[in-house]
Amino acid sequence: MTQSSQKDSVFIKEVANQQKRRAKIIELTHSTTKAAGVMLLGAIAAIIIANSAYYAGFTEFWETDLLIGFGASTASMSLAEIINDIFMAIFFLLVGLEIKYEMTVGELTNIRQAILPVAAAFGGVLVPIIIYLVFNASSPETIGGWGVPTATDIAFALGVLSLLGSRVPNGVRVFLSTLAVADDIIAIIVIAVFYGHSPEVGWLIAAGVVFVFLLWMNHRHVYSLIPYIVVGVVLWYCIFMSGVHSTIAGVLLAFTIPIGSHVNLKKFIDWSGARVKEAKKSFTPGTPVIGQSDYLDQITRLARVSRQVVPPATRLERALYPWVYFAILPLFALTNADVSFAGGALGNMFTSPVFLGVFFGLVLGKPVGIMLMSFIIVKLKISTLPENVNWLHLLGAALLGGVGFTMAIFVANLAFVSDVDVTIAKVAILSASLVAGVAGFTFLWIQAKGAARKGLRFELELEDNTNLLTHAAHESARKERYRRKQNKQWKRGHAELVRDMERRQADEARKREELMARMGTEQHVEGKRSCAQNDVVEPRSKG
Repeated sequence: MTQSSQKDSVFIKEVANQQKRRAKIIELTHSTTKAAGVMLLGAIAAIIIANSAYYAGFTEFWETDLLIGFGASTASMSLAEIINDIFMAIFFLLVGLEIKYEMTVGELTNIRQAILPVAAAFGGVLVPIIIYLVFNASSPETIGGWGVPTATDIAFALGVLSLLGSRVPNGVRVFLSTLAVADDIIAIIVIAVFYGHSPEVGWLIAAGVVFVFLLWMNHRHVYSLIPYIVVGVVLWYCIFMSGVHSTIAGVLLAFTIPIGSHVNLKKFIDWSGARVKEAKKSFTPGTPVIGQSDYLDQITRLARVSRQVVPPATRLERALYPWVYFAILPLFALTNADVSFAGGALGNMFTSPVFLGVFFGLVLGKPVGIMLMSFIIVKLKISTLPENVNWLHLLGAALLGGVGFTMAIFVANLAFVSDVDVTIAKVAILSASLVAGVAGFTFLWIQAKGAARKGLRFELELEDNTNLLTHAAHESARKERYRRKQNKQWKRGHAELVRDMERRQADEARKREELMARMGTEQHVEGKRSCAQNDVVEPRSKG
């Protein structure tokens, strides 16, 4: 910590190093690049263990059963199923919060801006499905896997993109992140509609009642997170018992959590200022703070209300982010990327229709679908490319759209009955994600090198920690977009002002010229009249 930062810090100098370490931990646990790296390590560890002598014990551990339920309504779940059904529901809760944010104040609020990546996301879903069905249409056992190559892993894709820093336009990040959010919405619908078991109507009705109760809580301005979490657990249980995939509970819960604050934000500024003044008056330097009751009362009130200013959805998203991306998703990778190459059953995996459909669906179908829909939208003038982004940048982002990983593996576990097909699909997903990630990064890096030779470098919208995927990052991005909008409006207004001044000056000059011309004419006439009068009064003398 520098001397200037120590001077500006509100903490005592004895804990300066602790605060520095805490800041580094926060930076580490909110980085999409590092999160993608941890997930990749989990996947590599799973592959190594699956092809070692420890695989039997590893599998046996994750298949340990636990009893879940109440009374007669119980179900047995293994540790791996707990990760896939409970922990991944928390992941989908975070995804739901991010989608809600984008739909409320993010990129999905501006229809003209959002339509390009959203339409591209639909193209990036439809073309992979077509490619998969080309290879598997004649196989009833594997045709149900069409949903596997449709998903993009937002953490991995943005993690790869963030490695390029300011060498690519920020419009590429906005396009890819919005595309991934729209892709997640489509994936959630696909999972809910096509990959659940036959639902039990009684539990489904119960889940609907619980969901309506959550909406009622939101309508009644319940801003504490604890009631939502408690009722959310009940919602998860009802959906789990209904046969619909339980991770959908996370998304439904996310859409009921308030995004507003029950504090009057206009009055809070004056109120907090008054509390600070009162605290300043009641503070006695040199007296131990524990004995300054009036000062502590003012500070406690200020701290309690200040915390409530932050919307519940924001508080929950910030709390979940490090746990989801540095614990849940790495655990999911560790337990689901266990691809074993031993045995002859997988000897022909690279010619399997499942492998071909998933691999080419991600590597080829994703970029083709994204680019095709983007081209149609732009050529029809429904939307335009983002600022400073050209078609080659968009192709690089489209290639990164083929990084499936988490979502694709999740769908593969639901889509196939045969363990062999699941394993082949995982191999295809991992292979395609590697190829798509390397291809997208290399393509954008080549574009960045070309831009660097021309002296171009693109300004990042985020001043620090550019790969944070939190509300703070969204806020910074929105402030930057607002600043640019204000600058454009100022330039437009300034240009109009200049044109108006030039118009007025031209009008004034024209009026002056007309006045001078009129005055000149009047003077000329007056001169003639004067001369005529002189001729009458003083006739010229005769020679």
